[in-house]
Amino acid sequence: MTWWSRARARLDTDMSVLRPGFVWALVFVAAAGGGAYLADRLVLEPGRAIQRQLAERDAQIRELSARNQALEAAVRLLRNTERRARLVVLDQTPGPEGHQRTRIRFTELDAQGDPVGEPRELALDGDEIYVDTLVIKFEDDFVTAGDALKGKALLLFRRIFSDRRRPAEGEVLDREGQIPQSYAAERAPTAFERELWARFWELANNPEEAKKRGVRALHGEAVSTRLRKDRVYSITLRSTGELTIVPIR
Repeated sequence: MTWWSRARARLDTDMSVLRPGFVWALVFVAAAGGGAYLADRLVLEPGRAIQRQLAERDAQIRELSARNQALEAAVRLLRNTERRARLVVLDQTPGPEGHQRTRIRFTELDAQGDPVGEPRELALDGDEIYVDTLVIKFEDDFVTAGDALKGKALLLFRRIFSDRRRPAEGEVLDREGQIPQSYAAERAPTAFERELWARFWELANNPEEAKKRGVRALHGEAVSTRLRKDRVYSITLRSTGELTIVPIR
């Protein structure tokens, strides 16, 4: 046997011994790799999916919470009311014609509820009174946004009268065409506000021009009630323009 033959026979013998071990090693490596893959797919991936779902849910909750807060703020602005006048019944006595004669004190208020100007003491025939006003109402979008200029309705106290007198015979409170004293006392009126009051009836009859200025409506509005002696009444204006008169004591 030649040297080459002997070397090849020995190599074949060594390979026959190593081949089973090598094969099993490959099997173990493959099994380990497959186990890691299965563990990732069956255990880790569902966990990651749950984490993604939780993160998406948290983001949705934050978005809904922000929307809810914005909606609540808008509702508060739409419902915001300000006391704009106080009416005190000083006395009620029988009149010469048998009906009541009512003496009142009328005081305009600023946005904080503080008196503006001098109170007016008036004597009216009857006990049912009407407070006649002019109101400028802005579009709701400006109100809900809290716009500094158009975020709430504007009000002018025009006159006060009783059911026993014609409106034209009522006591004048603020002059038409001018800035109401309650606003003039709070701050310097803007050119925009001056224009609205100066052109009130013109804009009231031209909705397109009013809309260009963000105005929803301009019109007269009166509130009335039957007064009782020694009672105090508050006249309030909602930011959207609704006017009310209620007894407060």
